[in-house]
Amino acid sequence: MPLVKLPRFPVHGACQCGHIRYRLYAAPVVFYLCHCTHCQKQSSSAFGESVKVRASDVEVFGEPAVFMVTADSGKTKRCEFCPECGTRLFHGRFVGAETFNIKGGTLDDASWLRPAGHIWTASKQAFFVISPDELAYPADPDYAKLSERWREMIGT
Repeated sequence: MPLVKLPRFPVHGACQCGHIRYRLYAAPVVFYLCHCTHCQKQSSSAFGESVKVRASDVEVFGEPAVFMVTADSGKTKRCEFCPECGTRLFHGRFVGAETFNIKGGTLDDASWLRPAGHIWTASKQAFFVISPDELAYPADPDYAKLSERWREMIGT
């Protein structure tokens, strides 16, 4: 029995003001929580929610603004946000990219999301407790294992 009951696709999402909207036509590749300091600042919270999707499964309506940032990994990330309300929507989306991440909180209904694991836990907030049965990586994760865990969780 799957741990995650996927919604009926397509699903929709948007920034806070609705200026930028998107449609996701298929199940994500993986969903995980990132505890790096960059995601904490970006979300103004304890972690960022990353819904990794195939670029071919997403349609974006509107033109997000772009900025580049250096992540805790030292890699430069392309980040997109609404130019009207400032909501961060995506990272890693560029011409030719096979996958990119949608920020989970921007889904119109995110109630079905359950993380496959946690990454960059070395910088997680002390109050946040990760269960011993969850995948957790102190820094860069094994994305193949996270994706495998997600597939088990959704029953594919």
